[in-house]
Amino acid sequence: MTSPQQTAQIKTWFGQRLPAMLTLLRRLVEAESPSHVPIAQQTVQARLAEELVELDYRVRYLPGKETGGHLLARPQRSRRTCPYQLLLGHSDTVWPQGTLKNMPISDSGERFSGPGSYDMKAGLVITLYALRAIKELGLQPPCSPVVFINSDEEIGSPESTRPIRHLARHARRALVMEPSLGPQGHLKTARKGVGGFRVQIEGKAAHAGLNPEAGASAILELAHQVRELFALNDRELGVSVNVGRISGGMQANVIAPFAEAEIDVRVPNRDHAERVSAAIRELTPHTPGVSVHVSGAIRRPPLERTERNQALWLQAKALGRQLGIELNQAVAGGGSDGNTTSLYTATLDGLGAVGEGAHAANEAIVPASLAERGALLTLLLIAPVEDT
Repeated sequence: MTSPQQTAQIKTWFGQRLPAMLTLLRRLVEAESPSHVPIAQQTVQARLAEELVELDYRVRYLPGKETGGHLLARPQRSRRTCPYQLLLGHSDTVWPQGTLKNMPISDSGERFSGPGSYDMKAGLVITLYALRAIKELGLQPPCSPVVFINSDEEIGSPESTRPIRHLARHARRALVMEPSLGPQGHLKTARKGVGGFRVQIEGKAAHAGLNPEAGASAILELAHQVRELFALNDRELGVSVNVGRISGGMQANVIAPFAEAEIDVRVPNRDHAERVSAAIRELTPHTPGVSVHVSGAIRRPPLERTERNQALWLQAKALGRQLGIELNQAVAGGGSDGNTTSLYTATLDGLGAVGEGAHAANEAIVPASLAERGALLTLLLIAPVEDT
């Protein structure tokens, strides 16, 4: 644990820099950066890179094939072979360009709102200022903080998962700067695994009036499959299977030769992930003359309360008490890149700002939480790394 004097120094430092943190947050939110518009990432990434260079970090841009690419930053003085801890965030948001016209930035002092502010540009600000605090206060982390910021997290990290896995395999711990959960600012020590599946039905077309018996309806078969898919839900176990989109058929007077469904799956642990995945893959036809084809998988494994993850959580809880914050842990239904890092190293998620409205029109943060969570992150970065 840090001394009371050092903790007080860190708290004071962040309290004095809250206005600057809010200014940076405003600039990042103004740089609209939807996941599906790769070029939109340039402004926000350039700003982040500029801040990191000022902190004596060397910044490497990893270009994407279909995304806006990613930033990897290491301290100038660290060697690639040195132990490190991973700071993980994302620059993309779910909001399309032009959202600011109808959802402008607002700062009342008690509430800062704007698209992408809570999820998760405030977490990026906290990251940068924790690194600034370490530099300006002459603090000594036990191993170098390495920063990875991707631009495809909101769409499942299709291109960035591979480098995240590589980084996590060699990291001593991973601190995920996603927003905290709920108005109390709970840290996320468990997340459901997330999967996506597609069920495609091949039937046989025929005239619906002249010879319907010559056809095999893919839509009728899909109706049977949808019932089976929804039957996989189990609220008590935390398993959710949702058929969110269906399509198919040609026109009303034709027996449908094709149909398909898109399915979202959420599972609390690996055992349920394997069970539900197997059940979906083993779907069989009910209707003569049709075939069923299943594709997809659990894209993000569950983030579970492993022994090493809980040790990191308890460390954060103790540091929170030093700051006068009573932290609690919670389970999040959505996934993050922390689901991936948890497979390889101790992971703590939800270290970003306190607020509400992720992916919603009421998205906002509590401004004071920038300083509070900045101090917490700083203490975590300089805290000893537990052997796991």
